[in-house]
Amino acid sequence: MTVRGWLSVHKNDLVMVIAGKDKGKRGKVLSVVPETSAVVVERINIVKRHSRPGGKTPHGGIVEKEAPLHVSNVMVVCSRCDRPVRTGHSFLADGRKVRVCKQCGEAMD
Repeated sequence: MTVRGWLSVHKNDLVMVIAGKDKGKRGKVLSVVPETSAVVVERINIVKRHSRPGGKTPHGGIVEKEAPLHVSNVMVVCSRCDRPVRTGHSFLADGRKVRVCKQCGEAMD
């Protein structure tokens, strides 16, 4: 299933993995792929890929890199609560739409 449109996870968010082999680990979101509802998290879901000699790897070899995770397997960590939380939306006084923590009401953007 693909969720297009608004995703609750943005680039540079601190997230915690809630399912999978890296459950319980925290990391920063490096990129978001909205077409597949996936996120790439720093130092999470590391896979090994064999590469041929080329530009970045002149000798070739085995390269470790982060693989995408489905967005449903991560939760945003609130900076105030310091725990994984669900997010909602609210409007500021100047009319901007921001994400807010459902637990404490803190704006996350």
